[in-house]
Amino acid sequence: MSQLTGNREDTSRSGVAAAYLAGIGHVVALELKQRLRSRGWYIMLAIWFLLTGLVTWLTWASWNASQAAQRAFGMPPESSGPGSMIFEVVLAFVLLFALLVAPALSANAVNGDRAGGTLAILQVTLLEPGQILWGKFFAAWLAALGFLVASTPFLVIGVALGGLTPGHVLVSLLMLAVEVGVVCALGVGISALAGRPLFSIVVTYLAVAGLVFGTLISFGLGTGLTQGTVMANNAQYREYAPLQSGPFEPTYTCSGPLREQPALHTERVAWTLGMNPFVVVADAIPYRDRTNQQGFPSVGAIEGISQAGLACPPDACPPPCPGYPHRLSIQALDRPAAWDHDGT
Repeated sequence: MSQLTGNREDTSRSGVAAAYLAGIGHVVALELKQRLRSRGWYIMLAIWFLLTGLVTWLTWASWNASQAAQRAFGMPPESSGPGSMIFEVVLAFVLLFALLVAPALSANAVNGDRAGGTLAILQVTLLEPGQILWGKFFAAWLAALGFLVASTPFLVIGVALGGLTPGHVLVSLLMLAVEVGVVCALGVGISALAGRPLFSIVVTYLAVAGLVFGTLISFGLGTGLTQGTVMANNAQYREYAPLQSGPFEPTYTCSGPLREQPALHTERVAWTLGMNPFVVVADAIPYRDRTNQQGFPSVGAIEGISQAGLACPPDACPPPCPGYPHRLSIQALDRPAAWDHDGT
Protein backbone atom coordinates (compact mmCIF):
# COMPACT_ATOMS: atom_id res chain seq x y z
CA MET A 1 0.00 0.00 0.00
CA SER A 2 2.80 2.38 0.93
CA GLN A 3 4.63 1.54 -2.30
CA LEU A 4 1.50 2.33 -4.33
CA THR A 5 1.10 5.65 -2.53
CA GLY A 6 4.74 6.52 -3.20
CA ASN A 7 4.33 5.76 -6.90
CA ARG A 8 1.29 8.04 -7.06
CA GLU A 9 3.21 10.85 -5.38
CA ASP A 10 6.11 10.48 -7.82
CA THR A 11 3.69 10.48 -10.75
CA SER A 12 1.93 13.60 -9.47
CA ARG A 13 5.24 15.40 -8.94
CA SER A 14 6.44 14.55 -12.43
CA GLY A 15 3.10 15.70 -13.82
CA VAL A 16 3.36 19.03 -12.01
CA ALA A 17 6.93 19.53 -13.25
CA ALA A 18 5.91 18.68 -16.82
CA ALA A 19 2.99 21.12 -16.65
CA TYR A 20 5.28 23.83 -15.26
CA LEU A 21 7.80 23.31 -18.07
CA ALA A 22 5.02 23.21 -20.65
CA GLY A 23 3.82 26.62 -19.46
CA ILE A 24 7.34 27.99 -19.85
CA GLY A 25 7.49 26.51 -23.35
CA HIS A 26 4.24 28.24 -24.33
CA VAL A 27 5.60 31.62 -23.21
CA VAL A 28 8.86 31.03 -25.08
CA ALA A 29 7.01 30.08 -28.27
CA LEU A 30 4.77 33.14 -28.01
CA GLU A 31 7.71 35.49 -27.45
CA LEU A 32 9.75 34.03 -30.30
CA LYS A 33 6.82 34.30 -32.71
CA GLN A 34 6.48 37.98 -31.87
CA ARG A 35 10.20 38.57 -32.35
CA LEU A 36 10.42 36.63 -35.62
CA ARG A 37 7.56 38.62 -37.11
CA SER A 38 9.56 41.82 -36.77
CA ARG A 39 11.86 42.84 -39.61
CA GLY A 40 14.13 44.68 -37.20
CA TRP A 41 15.52 41.45 -35.78
CA TYR A 42 16.53 40.20 -39.24
CA ILE A 43 18.01 43.58 -40.16
CA MET A 44 20.10 43.60 -36.98
CA LEU A 45 21.21 40.04 -37.68
CA ALA A 46 22.32 40.95 -41.21
CA ILE A 47 24.20 44.02 -39.98
CA TRP A 48 25.85 41.88 -37.30
CA PHE A 49 26.98 39.34 -39.91
CA LEU A 50 28.40 42.02 -42.20
CA LEU A 51 30.24 43.81 -39.38
CA THR A 52 31.77 40.58 -38.13
CA GLY A 53 32.89 39.74 -41.65
CA LEU A 54 34.40 43.21 -42.05
CA VAL A 55 36.32 42.85 -38.78
CA THR A 56 37.59 39.44 -39.90
CA TRP A 57 38.80 40.79 -43.24
CA LEU A 58 40.49 43.81 -41.64
CA THR A 59 42.27 41.55 -39.16
CA TRP A 60 43.49 39.26 -41.94
CA ALA A 61 44.68 42.25 -44.00
CA SER A 62 46.47 43.71 -40.98
CA TRP A 63 48.27 40.42 -40.36
CA ASN A 64 49.38 40.22 -43.99
CA ALA A 65 50.66 43.80 -43.84
CA SER A 66 52.65 43.07 -40.69
CA GLN A 67 54.17 39.97 -42.28
CA ALA A 68 55.18 41.97 -45.36
CA ALA A 69 56.84 44.56 -43.12
CA GLN A 70 58.76 41.84 -41.27
CA ARG A 71 60.01 40.36 -44.53
CA ALA A 72 61.08 43.81 -45.69
CA PHE A 73 63.26 44.20 -42.59
CA GLY A 74 64.70 40.70 -42.93
CA MET A 75 62.79 39.24 -39.97
CA PRO A 76 61.45 35.68 -40.19
CA PRO A 77 57.66 35.49 -40.61
CA GLU A 78 55.43 33.77 -38.09
CA SER A 79 54.77 30.13 -38.85
CA SER A 80 51.51 29.78 -36.91
CA GLY A 81 49.40 31.76 -39.38
CA PRO A 82 46.77 34.44 -38.80
CA GLY A 83 44.25 32.06 -37.26
CA SER A 84 44.97 32.94 -33.64
CA MET A 85 44.87 36.69 -34.28
CA ILE A 86 41.60 36.48 -36.23
CA PHE A 87 40.07 34.27 -33.56
CA GLU A 88 40.95 36.63 -30.71
CA VAL A 89 39.83 39.80 -32.49
CA VAL A 90 36.55 38.28 -33.64
CA LEU A 91 35.93 36.76 -30.21
CA ALA A 92 36.48 40.09 -28.45
CA PHE A 93 34.30 41.88 -31.02
CA VAL A 94 31.47 39.36 -30.71
CA LEU A 95 31.57 39.43 -26.91
CA LEU A 96 31.57 43.23 -26.82
CA PHE A 97 28.62 43.64 -29.15
CA ALA A 98 26.77 40.70 -27.60
CA LEU A 99 26.92 42.56 -24.30
CA LEU A 100 25.40 45.55 -26.10
CA VAL A 101 22.66 43.59 -27.88
CA ALA A 102 21.54 41.40 -24.96
CA PRO A 103 20.20 44.29 -22.80
CA ALA A 104 18.19 45.61 -25.75
CA LEU A 105 16.55 42.19 -26.18
CA SER A 106 15.80 41.56 -22.51
CA ALA A 107 15.59 44.79 -20.51
CA ASN A 108 12.02 45.57 -21.62
CA ALA A 109 10.69 42.01 -21.64
CA VAL A 110 8.30 42.48 -18.70
CA ASN A 111 7.60 46.19 -18.30
CA GLY A 112 7.46 46.62 -22.09
CA ASP A 113 4.56 44.15 -22.28
CA ARG A 114 3.04 45.81 -19.25
CA ALA A 115 3.13 49.19 -20.97
CA GLY A 116 1.70 47.69 -24.18
CA GLY A 117 -1.11 45.92 -22.35
CA THR A 118 -0.09 42.42 -23.46
CA LEU A 119 1.24 41.28 -20.08
CA ALA A 120 -2.26 41.32 -18.58
CA ILE A 121 -3.36 38.71 -21.14
CA LEU A 122 -0.77 36.27 -19.79
CA GLN A 123 -1.55 37.11 -16.17
CA VAL A 124 -5.24 36.17 -16.47
CA THR A 125 -4.31 32.68 -17.69
CA LEU A 126 -3.32 29.73 -15.52
CA LEU A 127 0.35 30.60 -15.95
CA GLU A 128 2.26 31.36 -12.77
CA PRO A 129 4.48 34.47 -12.48
CA GLY A 130 7.55 32.26 -12.43
CA GLN A 131 6.55 30.60 -15.70
CA ILE A 132 6.09 33.98 -17.39
CA LEU A 133 9.42 35.23 -16.07
CA TRP A 134 11.37 32.13 -17.08
CA GLY A 135 9.68 32.06 -20.48
CA LYS A 136 10.63 35.64 -21.24
CA PHE A 137 14.20 34.96 -20.11
CA PHE A 138 14.64 31.92 -22.35
CA ALA A 139 13.05 33.76 -25.29
CA ALA A 140 15.43 36.71 -24.92
CA TRP A 141 18.36 34.32 -24.52
CA LEU A 142 17.47 32.35 -27.66
CA ALA A 143 17.07 35.57 -29.64
CA ALA A 144 20.51 36.71 -28.50
CA LEU A 145 22.04 33.33 -29.33
CA GLY A 146 21.04 33.90 -32.94
CA PHE A 147 23.75 36.56 -33.15
CA LEU A 148 26.33 34.12 -31.83
CA VAL A 149 25.31 31.56 -34.44
CA ALA A 150 25.76 34.21 -37.15
CA SER A 151 29.33 34.87 -35.98
CA THR A 152 30.32 31.18 -35.80
CA PRO A 153 31.64 30.97 -39.41
CA PHE A 154 34.18 33.69 -38.72
CA LEU A 155 35.46 31.90 -35.63
CA VAL A 156 35.81 28.77 -37.74
CA ILE A 157 37.94 30.77 -40.19
CA GLY A 158 40.44 31.27 -37.37
CA VAL A 159 40.68 27.50 -36.97
CA ALA A 160 41.03 26.95 -40.72
CA LEU A 161 43.93 29.42 -40.98
CA GLY A 162 45.99 27.52 -38.42
CA GLY A 163 47.15 27.80 -34.84
CA LEU A 164 43.90 26.65 -33.21
CA THR A 165 41.72 23.59 -32.80
CA PRO A 166 37.93 23.13 -33.05
CA GLY A 167 37.88 22.90 -29.26
CA HIS A 168 38.72 26.60 -29.06
CA VAL A 169 35.59 27.48 -31.04
CA LEU A 170 33.35 25.14 -29.03
CA VAL A 171 34.55 26.42 -25.66
CA SER A 172 34.42 30.05 -26.73
CA LEU A 173 30.87 29.73 -28.08
CA LEU A 174 29.78 27.95 -24.90
CA MET A 175 31.21 30.66 -22.67
CA LEU A 176 29.81 33.42 -24.89
CA ALA A 177 26.38 31.81 -24.61
CA VAL A 178 26.70 31.64 -20.82
CA GLU A 179 27.75 35.30 -20.57
CA VAL A 180 24.90 36.39 -22.83
CA GLY A 181 22.53 34.36 -20.66
CA VAL A 182 23.78 36.13 -17.53
CA VAL A 183 23.15 39.54 -19.12
CA CYS A 184 19.70 38.46 -20.35
CA ALA A 185 18.80 37.25 -16.86
CA LEU A 186 19.97 40.57 -15.48
CA GLY A 187 17.87 42.50 -18.00
CA VAL A 188 14.70 40.45 -17.47
CA GLY A 189 15.03 40.73 -13.69
CA ILE A 190 15.47 44.51 -13.84
CA SER A 191 12.52 44.84 -16.23
CA ALA A 192 10.36 42.97 -13.71
CA LEU A 193 11.35 45.41 -10.96
CA ALA A 194 11.34 48.67 -12.91
CA GLY A 195 8.16 50.42 -13.96
CA ARG A 196 9.32 52.00 -17.21
CA PRO A 197 11.14 50.26 -20.08
CA LEU A 198 13.57 53.13 -20.63
CA PHE A 199 14.67 53.05 -17.00
CA SER A 200 15.24 49.29 -17.03
CA ILE A 201 17.25 49.48 -20.28
CA VAL A 202 19.48 52.24 -18.91
CA VAL A 203 20.02 50.39 -15.61
CA THR A 204 20.87 47.16 -17.45
CA TYR A 205 23.43 48.94 -19.62
CA LEU A 206 24.93 50.53 -16.51
CA ALA A 207 25.14 47.10 -14.87
CA VAL A 208 26.93 45.69 -17.94
CA ALA A 209 29.29 48.67 -17.96
CA GLY A 210 30.00 48.00 -14.30
CA LEU A 211 30.89 44.38 -15.04
CA VAL A 212 33.16 45.29 -17.97
CA PHE A 213 34.75 48.60 -16.98
CA GLY A 214 33.94 48.91 -13.29
CA THR A 215 35.82 45.74 -12.43
CA LEU A 216 38.90 46.96 -14.30
CA ILE A 217 38.77 50.35 -12.59
CA SER A 218 38.32 48.81 -9.16
CA PHE A 219 41.21 46.41 -9.80
CA GLY A 220 43.48 49.21 -10.99
CA LEU A 221 42.67 51.48 -8.07
CA GLY A 222 42.81 48.63 -5.59
CA THR A 223 46.25 47.61 -6.80
CA GLY A 224 47.70 50.79 -5.33
CA LEU A 225 46.38 49.77 -1.92
CA THR A 226 48.17 46.42 -1.95
CA GLN A 227 51.72 47.73 -1.71
CA GLY A 228 53.91 45.66 0.55
CA THR A 229 57.24 43.91 0.76
CA VAL A 230 58.53 40.42 0.05
CA MET A 231 61.77 38.70 0.98
CA ALA A 232 63.83 38.24 -2.20
CA ASN A 233 67.38 38.56 -3.48
CA ASN A 234 68.68 40.60 -6.38
CA ALA A 235 68.80 39.11 -9.86
CA GLN A 236 72.27 38.85 -11.39
CA TYR A 237 71.93 39.17 -15.17
CA ARG A 238 74.19 37.40 -17.62
CA GLU A 239 75.19 38.71 -21.01
CA TYR A 240 72.52 38.47 -23.67
CA ALA A 241 72.68 35.54 -26.06
CA PRO A 242 72.85 36.22 -29.80
CA LEU A 243 69.72 36.08 -31.92
CA GLN A 244 68.93 32.45 -32.58
CA SER A 245 66.02 30.14 -33.08
CA GLY A 246 64.64 28.02 -30.29
CA PRO A 247 64.25 28.74 -26.58
CA PHE A 248 67.01 30.55 -24.69
CA GLU A 249 68.82 29.32 -21.64
CA PRO A 250 68.12 31.13 -18.35
CA THR A 251 69.50 34.66 -18.72
CA TYR A 252 69.77 35.49 -15.05
CA THR A 253 70.28 33.88 -11.66
CA CYS A 254 69.06 34.95 -8.24
CA SER A 255 71.81 35.01 -5.65
CA GLY A 256 72.82 36.88 -2.55
CA PRO A 257 71.13 37.41 0.81
CA LEU A 258 67.39 37.83 1.08
CA ARG A 259 66.23 41.41 1.47
CA GLU A 260 62.89 43.14 1.67
CA GLN A 261 61.79 44.15 -1.82
CA PRO A 262 58.73 46.28 -2.65
CA ALA A 263 55.93 44.33 -4.30
CA LEU A 264 52.26 44.67 -5.17
CA HIS A 265 50.02 41.93 -3.75
CA THR A 266 47.52 41.99 -6.58
CA GLU A 267 46.09 38.64 -5.47
CA ARG A 268 44.20 40.53 -2.77
CA VAL A 269 42.10 42.43 -5.32
CA ALA A 270 42.18 39.94 -8.20
CA TRP A 271 38.74 38.66 -7.16
CA THR A 272 37.19 41.81 -8.64
CA LEU A 273 38.13 40.57 -12.12
CA GLY A 274 36.05 37.45 -11.53
CA MET A 275 32.94 39.42 -12.55
CA ASN A 276 34.44 40.67 -15.83
CA PRO A 277 32.95 38.81 -18.83
CA PHE A 278 36.15 39.11 -20.88
CA VAL A 279 38.23 37.59 -18.07
CA VAL A 280 35.76 34.73 -17.62
CA VAL A 281 35.77 33.88 -21.34
CA ALA A 282 39.55 34.22 -21.63
CA ASP A 283 40.11 32.02 -18.60
CA ALA A 284 37.97 29.23 -20.04
CA ILE A 285 39.72 28.91 -23.41
CA PRO A 286 42.33 26.08 -23.29
CA TYR A 287 45.36 27.74 -24.87
CA ARG A 288 48.45 25.64 -25.33
CA ASP A 289 51.98 26.79 -24.52
CA ARG A 290 53.72 28.31 -27.52
CA THR A 291 57.14 29.82 -28.13
CA ASN A 292 58.11 31.65 -31.31
CA GLN A 293 61.42 31.58 -33.07
CA GLN A 294 62.91 34.31 -30.88
CA GLY A 295 62.28 32.38 -27.68
CA PHE A 296 59.61 34.72 -26.33
CA PRO A 297 56.06 33.54 -25.68
CA SER A 298 53.84 34.46 -28.63
CA VAL A 299 50.50 35.21 -27.04
CA GLY A 300 47.63 37.47 -27.93
CA ALA A 301 45.56 39.78 -25.80
CA ILE A 302 42.93 37.26 -24.72
CA GLU A 303 45.48 34.48 -24.32
CA GLY A 304 47.61 36.83 -22.21
CA ILE A 305 44.67 37.40 -19.87
CA SER A 306 44.33 33.67 -19.26
CA GLN A 307 48.07 33.38 -18.53
CA ALA A 308 48.43 36.58 -16.50
CA GLY A 309 47.94 34.72 -13.24
CA LEU A 310 50.94 32.48 -13.79
CA ALA A 311 53.83 32.91 -11.38
CA CYS A 312 56.39 32.00 -14.06
CA PRO A 313 56.66 32.01 -17.87
CA PRO A 314 54.07 29.91 -19.72
CA ASP A 315 56.69 27.52 -21.08
CA ALA A 316 57.89 26.70 -17.56
CA CYS A 317 54.58 26.23 -15.76
CA PRO A 318 51.70 23.82 -16.34
CA PRO A 319 48.39 25.39 -17.44
CA PRO A 320 46.50 26.74 -14.43
CA CYS A 321 43.13 25.43 -13.37
CA PRO A 322 40.35 27.48 -14.99
CA GLY A 323 38.63 29.90 -12.67
CA TYR A 324 35.44 30.39 -14.65
CA PRO A 325 33.24 28.13 -12.45
CA HIS A 326 33.54 30.29 -9.34
CA ARG A 327 33.70 33.47 -11.43
CA LEU A 328 30.35 32.63 -12.98
CA SER A 329 28.99 32.02 -9.49
CA ILE A 330 30.11 35.53 -8.53
CA GLN A 331 28.23 36.92 -11.53
CA ALA A 332 25.16 34.90 -10.55
CA LEU A 333 25.09 36.63 -7.17
CA ASP A 334 24.42 39.91 -8.97
CA ARG A 335 21.07 38.80 -10.36
CA PRO A 336 18.06 40.87 -9.23
CA ALA A 337 15.78 39.71 -6.45
CA ALA A 338 12.90 39.42 -8.91
CA TRP A 339 14.03 35.88 -9.73
CA ASP A 340 13.32 34.83 -6.13
CA HIS A 341 9.72 36.00 -5.92
CA ASP A 342 8.25 32.58 -6.59
CA GLY A 343 11.10 30.54 -5.17
CA THR A 344 12.92 30.00 -8.46
